Amino acid sequence: MIWCSSIEERGRILIETPVIDLVRGFCQNQISRPESGGILLGYRRGSHLHIVAATIPQPVDKRLRYHFFRCDPNHQKAAYRQWAKSGNTMDYVGEWHTHPEAKPTPSSLDISEWRKICGARKERMVFIIVGWAGVFWVGEGQGKSIVQSTETNELNGSG
Repeated sequence: MIWCSSIEERGRILIETPVIDLVRGFCQNQISRPESGGILLGYRRGSHLHIVAATIPQPVDKRLRYHFFRCDPNHQKAAYRQWAKSGNTMDYVGEWHTHPEAKPTPSSLDISEWRKICGARKERMVFIIVGWAGVFWVGEGQGKSIVQSTETNELNGSG
């Protein structure tokens, strides 16, 4: 899937199908399913972000129906492993989590947490929320700005 960047002119966010399938597998499509989440890993290629991997909820993470708190050190370990395995080119590019709603939108807590992440990093970051129907909200952040991205079918940057 491809989204147009709302921060980088002509920039794109490409999310590989295995990542889409992985995070959709955690949709909260049953009342008993708690929120899930993890980190996004990929490549920064000029104005484009290419997401090729994601971590899944780990044993120490806190998962409730309306809250996910990523606190397990295994997410960081996975990022370091991929960084080393890729010759120091694959990077932490963002976060994902689920919401128990069909068409997800960020909560004020989501925005606040994402601003903290963006404040600690110079690079543009990607944030994904997956709704119970498998619908994605995709946004980006840089500095204090958090903006929604738009899905596109364009590969050539003219979209």
